[in-house]
Amino acid sequence: MSATRDPILQQLQSELRRQADPARAVIAQRFFKMGPGEYGAGDQFLGLTVPQLRTLAKQYRAFSIRETYQLLRSPIHEERLLALLLLVQAFQAGPADVQENIYRRYLRSTKFINNWDLVDSSAEQIVGAFLRERSRLPLLPLARSPSLWERRIAILATFHFIKRGEFIPTLRIARLLLRDQEDLIHKATGWMLREVGNRSRPALETFLRQNYRPMPRTMLRYAIERLPEPRRQAYLKGTIH
Repeated sequence: MSATRDPILQQLQSELRRQADPARAVIAQRFFKMGPGEYGAGDQFLGLTVPQLRTLAKQYRAFSIRETYQLLRSPIHEERLLALLLLVQAFQAGPADVQENIYRRYLRSTKFINNWDLVDSSAEQIVGAFLRERSRLPLLPLARSPSLWERRIAILATFHFIKRGEFIPTLRIARLLLRDQEDLIHKATGWMLREVGNRSRPALETFLRQNYRPMPRTMLRYAIERLPEPRRQAYLKGTIH
C-alpha cells in the first residue's frame, strides 16, 4: 500500500499493529493453509481475533468507502477482513445508492476476498442482501467462475435467501457445484444444503434424491448431518431411490 495514506487509515493500521499477537499469527498461518501451493499461500497475518476486529469495525464505522477499499487491498489478512466488516456495516446502514455502490465494487474486488473467512463474513450480507429483491442471475457466472472464492461467494450469498425461507437459489447453485474439485466448495455447498434442510427437510431430500450419487462425499456428509441416523446411513450407503 502507498506510503501516503489518509491519517485515519494510518491510525487504524497503527491500532491493528498495536494489538497484534505474533504467536497467534503463526497459528493462523497454519490454520489458513499458507504453505506452498495451498489456497492461502502468500497471505500475511498480524494475529488478531475476529472479536477484536468487530470491535474496531464499530469504533471506525465512520470510515469512508474509499478508505475501506484501500484497506481491502492490503496484503494483511486481518486488514482485509476488517475492511469487509466495515463494508457490511456501511451496506446495512446505507441508502440504496450506497448499497449498490458497495455491491458493485465488492464484485470488482473479489481477488482481495481470497480466503474462506473473508467470503463467509461478507457474501451473504452484501451480495445476498443486495439481490434479495432482484434477479438472482448474477450468481450464475460467479458459480461458474474459475475462481474458488467467487464460487464460494455464489453459494454463501444464498444464505440470505435461506434465512427467509427461499431455497431455489441455493439448490440451483448447488447443482452447478456438484462436480466442483475444491474441498472448500464441497464444505460450503454441503453447509448451505444442511441449512435448507434445517428449515425444510422435504426441500433438501427432494434435491438429494436427484443429486446425491454424484455429490462429493464431503458435500453429502455436510448436507445430511442433521438427518435421522438411519436416513443418513441410507444416503451414505447409496440405498436411497
